[in-house]
Amino acid sequence: MANMRLIVAGAGGRMGRALVRVISETPGAVLTGALEAPGSELLGKDAGVLAGLPENGVKLSADLWALSANADAIVDFTIPGATIANVAIAAQRGLVHVIGTTGLSASDMAVIKSVTSRAVVVQSGNMSLGVNLLAALVKRVAQSLDESFDIEIVEMHHKAKIDAPSGTAFLLGEAAAAGRGVDLHARSARGRDGETGARRPGDIGFASLRGGTVTGDHSVIFAGAMERIELTHRAEDRTMFAMGAVKAALWARGKAPGFYTMTDVLGLTDF
Repeated sequence: MANMRLIVAGAGGRMGRALVRVISETPGAVLTGALEAPGSELLGKDAGVLAGLPENGVKLSADLWALSANADAIVDFTIPGATIANVAIAAQRGLVHVIGTTGLSASDMAVIKSVTSRAVVVQSGNMSLGVNLLAALVKRVAQSLDESFDIEIVEMHHKAKIDAPSGTAFLLGEAAAAGRGVDLHARSARGRDGETGARRPGDIGFASLRGGTVTGDHSVIFAGAMERIELTHRAEDRTMFAMGAVKAALWARGKAPGFYTMTDVLGLTDF
């Protein structure tokens, strides 16, 4: 089978450059396009050079329609507005759309899911193997413990991260809510400040820390009477997210139109 031709969205950013490096090292994958925001000073630059590799001849462009004429998939770690703008073109061109963008709203997710009757979308708040295994464990523990155990999710990221809580924190929160059989949006507690009153039984709490160069730390705490269970994942390099995303793109090739997650990619649906 021919190499899968991938476009990297946000190719000039930190994740984009990591994706370019990982694609160059992955058998069966080839970089065919590098997308960047209109007006970026990086437009026209060589994607390989920006990623610390030899020149590869793939220049950063703001024209997804042109780039997608000779591509099989787009890997998208950008911002919600850019991802939503990419959704329609990816679907119209028949591209696999791998979405690792965080900060997506309910309306953003509705737009993404609206194309999955005719397109393949793989979306996750975190593309790493470890985090998705953690989510499966969180769901199982939440199923096993009743509301006498309070659930708190604590995450820390670098000081430049613009959304909070993180997409991974929400991924873990959704896993906990699924285990408990509740709606996360109805039962989440965020942004506690001042006289909040006692903790409401059954809530799933979130706390976000920002500072330094932390790639991503996440802990899910099950706090009961006189004991705690803590499940933790620490990311040491964003390359692992890029590796997971490229794995997802290769996995999705030839799949029926639909909405998939890393749980599907990693075969964790029955965990």
